[in-house]
Amino acid sequence: GINAEYMGKAVVGEEALSKEDLLYLEFLEKFEQQFLKQGFNEARDIFQSLDLCWQTLRTFPQEMLTKIKQSTRDKFYEKSAPR
Repeated sequence: GINAEYMGKAVVGEEALSKEDLLYLEFLEKFEQQFLKQGFNEARDIFQSLDLCWQTLRTFPQEMLTKIKQSTRDKFYEKSAPR
């Protein structure tokens, strides 16, 4: 597949990207590395997956997460994953 992060940087150059664009690239990298690349032997339950999703979403300031209801953001955005 095409590496979207590389393509975004290669087409315009990383220095030409806005702060928001850089956040999206950071999110993409975290999402691919931490969430999608679950190891074959990694047994993650739904709650661990949801915690990992929130950790990844915290790349963005809360106010950028407009597709998530405010009440849901209030409940989970600041919550840290269990240790």
